Amino acid sequence: MQKYITLLLVAILFSCNTSKEEKQKNKPVLSTASLSDNTKVLEVPKLNLKGANTLAELPLHCMNTEYPNKLSQTLGGDADLKSPSVLHPAFYGCFDWHSAVHGHWSLVSLLKSFPEMDKAETIRQKLLHNISKENIGIEVAYFFGKHNKSYERTYGWAWLLKLAEEIHGWDAPIARELEANLQPLTDLIVSKYIEFLPKLNYPIRVGEHPNTAFGLSFAWDYANTLNNSTLKTLIEQRAKEFYLKDVGCPIIWEPGGFDFLSPCLEEAALMKRVLVPSEFKVWINLFLPQLSKENFVLETGKVSDRKDGKLVHLDGVNFSRAWSLNKIAEGLPEYAHLKDMANHHINYSLSGIVDDSYEGGHWLGSFAIYALNSVTE
Repeated sequence: MQKYITLLLVAILFSCNTSKEEKQKNKPVLSTASLSDNTKVLEVPKLNLKGANTLAELPLHCMNTEYPNKLSQTLGGDADLKSPSVLHPAFYGCFDWHSAVHGHWSLVSLLKSFPEMDKAETIRQKLLHNISKENIGIEVAYFFGKHNKSYERTYGWAWLLKLAEEIHGWDAPIARELEANLQPLTDLIVSKYIEFLPKLNYPIRVGEHPNTAFGLSFAWDYANTLNNSTLKTLIEQRAKEFYLKDVGCPIIWEPGGFDFLSPCLEEAALMKRVLVPSEFKVWINLFLPQLSKENFVLETGKVSDRKDGKLVHLDGVNFSRAWSLNKIAEGLPEYAHLKDMANHHINYSLSGIVDDSYEGGHWLGSFAIYALNSVTE
């Protein structure tokens, strides 16, 4: 019975593109049973208003939920023992700082696409309350603490810049206030990237938070959108130094037991950003030659227990693989088949975002939204 309830929730959340507008609004995503065949060409998952309303509940529920909380804090003394909401008045909910940040990104992204959402006004007020000038001032001060220099490097940094980029592109009066309030923290994170990247002698190639390629991709997007030539040039230089000579990425080793990022695909998605198409096609053919083959199969990450905070990461790897695959295929017809692979990964893990477990609910919605935003026809 639980299986059918989950599938029903997925059907409520999402529709799939078809040739008829009415079907586009109402047709449910393919069932989990149908998705188990990797050779099947899948329809394109698309977020609808009903799904947006449901997804918004995830960050709305957790953005002001203080506990449980993983502070990832280095204590220098008793004076550092303060509650999460005192230490991080803007981003204290959703279990940890980076999840709180991308929870706020989720709400901005959803409001931009669906301004008619049921709780649009509530969302606007919560964004203004959390991302206030005073709260951001305290967040900035935290990074200047003696033991906090590397705090959230680079995963949380990347999501902060993604939030700043999303707000910058939001054509609404509230966005200008939020952008101005957030600016001191945005500027600080940009400066931390510029200070840190020249010191990093080797890229970090893991499937979790410290992954260098992921951190550089989101920072590149911000720099590209905001025309920050200093940051953009530095990222391009470091990406080429780190990755340009890489060949034969062992994607068959992926995913690791609790990865939520694909080391191979995150790297490829970064290089797609920094290389011109002709250079990228040469590079990707040496780095992941199997991607050019239409019969290449990349199995989805399988989650055995969505109440396990680490094992549920594999739903995340499916979403992040999807956005990387779509980035690789962007503008390259010879890689268009990767879009079907991305759709398969998204559809497989959609049920994970409506699971009632806080272990996945506090962050997976953001990953699903970002993956869905990457989908094109």
